[in-house]
Amino acid sequence: MELPPGFKGEKPGQVCQLLRSLYGLKQASRQWNSKLSSSLLSRGFKQAQSDPSLFTKGCGSDFIAILIYVDDILISSPDMCLINELKAFLDSTFKIKDLGKQGYFLGIEAHRTEAGLNLCQRKYALDILAEECFLHCKPVSTPMVPGHKLTKDSGTSITDISGYRRLIGRLLYLTATRLDLSYAIQQLSQFVDAPTDVHLAAAHRILRYIKKSPGQGLFYPANNSLQLNTFSDSDWGSCLETRKSITGFCVFLGSALVSWKSKKQATVSRSSSEAEYRALAATVCEIQWITFLLRDLQAQLNKPAALFCDNKSAIAIAENHVFHERTKHLDIDCHIVREKISQGLVKLLSVSSAAQVADGFTKALPISLFQTFISKMGTHDLHTPAYGGYWRTRHVSKERKKATVCNRLTKICYMFVMITV
Repeated sequence: MELPPGFKGEKPGQVCQLLRSLYGLKQASRQWNSKLSSSLLSRGFKQAQSDPSLFTKGCGSDFIAILIYVDDILISSPDMCLINELKAFLDSTFKIKDLGKQGYFLGIEAHRTEAGLNLCQRKYALDILAEECFLHCKPVSTPMVPGHKLTKDSGTSITDISGYRRLIGRLLYLTATRLDLSYAIQQLSQFVDAPTDVHLAAAHRILRYIKKSPGQGLFYPANNSLQLNTFSDSDWGSCLETRKSITGFCVFLGSALVSWKSKKQATVSRSSSEAEYRALAATVCEIQWITFLLRDLQAQLNKPAALFCDNKSAIAIAENHVFHERTKHLDIDCHIVREKISQGLVKLLSVSSAAQVADGFTKALPISLFQTFISKMGTHDLHTPAYGGYWRTRHVSKERKKATVCNRLTKICYMFVMITV
């Protein structure tokens, strides 16, 4: 703070006492973002057009990227000297606190090894379970009952509406790494204005599913190819009240899942082909944004993004410019999909419904199909390995494995004796 012009105090070094806090003002966040952005731009950084919170500088081995969320900052660069120089500049301009390597950021836990990066929200999930008193509940295998359709009139109204809204809001943030919850939470978020006991019971089932594996998250391998593989799907007229369809898609960069969505479409589709085509249009827009983001990160894609769809009629509409009668009401969506196909951004490919990876974003699946859906998403639970433990053959000797097997056989035999007795 600087004293206003013309201020003369009785003693030197006096300051003004503020009657209001600067931190709570509405314009404080805008002023902070303007100050931080101007400081980075003065150092030669460029603000990405695809994401205003991303700043980049240099190329090759001298490349450095900064990702900002209010006053939390992530810095990435292949050269550690560039990171130290930037931290020294930020510390001289603003007083910063260096937290070292990324470990915990905005409720997301990051664990990096030579194999890759694991992201999860285990502590955040356990906090939700503790607040709702579900730490000792019985877990379930799926977040939603297959075939269960929720409506506004189902059940009786609950008194604690704010508690339901808070729970759904916290679960929505949990989908940052828990893609398996996307469809179920998307369904429940439609009833935050007037929830009933049926909606609350469905939300409690999600908590029971989280209890099964609170540490489940995403794994990003270190050695990965720069090829976008995208799956688009829709469930036609699934909403019983509005008859609107559900759009679901997932975008893979190599084998790593980088984007996904489960959302109700804005308009009613007159056919399943129209619903699939509207889902294609939303997916193409997402692919275009990811392409721009990768370009800002100096990662060039050499091949068009492969877009898989299980509806051959929608593919025919996108590739055939003669279907005027069928596409008059799909003018904007048709043009954007056809334009990106002609530009070589995407390439439409047909896939069978059984191999449609995005099926879990449009409907509640039974246990067997849901487990297959999760396995194809590249999820990984760092805190709960597979049954029997996770053996690393490079570090665990054969004798130790044999001893572990013997101990387990002993326990099994003991349990068998106890049961028979």
